[in-house]
Amino acid sequence: MISWRKHYKKGLIAIGLLLSTSASIYGQDGDPKNGEKLFKANCTACHALDKQVVGPALKGVVDRLKTEQGLDTDWLHKWIKDNKALRASGDKYANEVFEKFNKTEMQVFPNLTDKDIDDILAYTTNPPAEEPKTDAKATAANTVAAPQNNNTTSSIVIISLIAIAGLLVWILIKLRQLVKLGQSEDLAGLNETRVKSFSEIYAKYHYIGKGLLAILAILATYGIWNWIMWIGVYKGYKPEQPIYFSHKIHAGEQKIDCQLCHSSAKYGKVSEIPSMNVCMNCHRTISEYNADHYMEPGKDKAFYDGEIQKIYAATGWDPAKQQYTGKTQPVEWTRIHNMPDFVYFNHSQHVVAGEQAIINSFNKKNPDNKIDVVCKACHGKIDTMNVVQMANDFTMGWCIECHRTTEVDMNNGYNKEYFKNLHEKLKKQYPKDGGKITVDAIGGLECGKCHY
Repeated sequence: MISWRKHYKKGLIAIGLLLSTSASIYGQDGDPKNGEKLFKANCTACHALDKQVVGPALKGVVDRLKTEQGLDTDWLHKWIKDNKALRASGDKYANEVFEKFNKTEMQVFPNLTDKDIDDILAYTTNPPAEEPKTDAKATAANTVAAPQNNNTTSSIVIISLIAIAGLLVWILIKLRQLVKLGQSEDLAGLNETRVKSFSEIYAKYHYIGKGLLAILAILATYGIWNWIMWIGVYKGYKPEQPIYFSHKIHAGEQKIDCQLCHSSAKYGKVSEIPSMNVCMNCHRTISEYNADHYMEPGKDKAFYDGEIQKIYAATGWDPAKQQYTGKTQPVEWTRIHNMPDFVYFNHSQHVVAGEQAIINSFNKKNPDNKIDVVCKACHGKIDTMNVVQMANDFTMGWCIECHRTTEVDMNNGYNKEYFKNLHEKLKKQYPKDGGKITVDAIGGLECGKCHY
């Protein structure tokens, strides 16, 4: 009896040690759900669970370090909080990791508590199962209309076909009666009085004919003139691009500033097409698409992932080795907004000098469709477009109308001093408007401003 109790106690102690060791090794002390939030907020810029990004894949990192290096979670705590200090202390493995990953310094996280790090490690050891995604196809299959609805539809189709068949039979009968009537002697008298040529009709009604011809000539002339005036106006034009890029996802959902990609719009004449290196600022670490609620109808995850791979092919990026191969493929974008050679337009003049004036003017004219970024005044609500299209006419009349209605801000320091004398003159010239000065009043309608 004593021997059994002795072995029982030893067994309990062994089980307790095993469980505590297992918990320590596998990071079970933390909360994986909270760890997932912390991981996404602090780690996903450089790490993923199942593949190397900037840094190594982190799934099972606790067990891997224990098995391969004999290191416990205390080492991971030191590395995460201040890897620079750990390397400076001469830690061999810390310096090996630094050398292995091209001497790319990992960000330090002194703000993370020991509990936070335990939660992150618990997430890398035992990630919470993803919630099952709703299969759109299965849902559609499960929402097939009830049999009685199908029967009702079939009945309507059959009745319609019978009605059409009856109508056709009635028309055939009437045509047969007309043929018989034409073959009778009752129409002989009518045939003698019938006009037998077009010239007789024209001679009889030539005034009406000339009037109709005049009207047709006027309509034809107007049609040709209208067609000529709209040559080169491509409002609604939205060509397919070699790499699919959704402004709705980037500018709308992700709130990326327009000028982060189109940087020259602020200080240059032309708003350039961003280079592929600009795309790689983000997509070096974003190699797949995981936002189901942003998907455009008819497109799935495989489609978006494939477009990201096109970016890698264009820049010569090898995501597996996390380095550039030097083999690039230029992307032939299709230009959408293209001013004629004889038109001068300066983006910086509108984006910087006229920014607030344009926004105020647009919102005043469109109280139910206000904008918050000056770009939208010309390019439309770009943050709602999956495929970019030309939102306005971009004709000379369209530009002139904007210059006539956009009020210049004369209260800022530069305009107030530079246009001081002009301001006083225009106050007297336009007293009914309270001295308001629009762009046309300061030379906005001069030919040389836009044509040179």
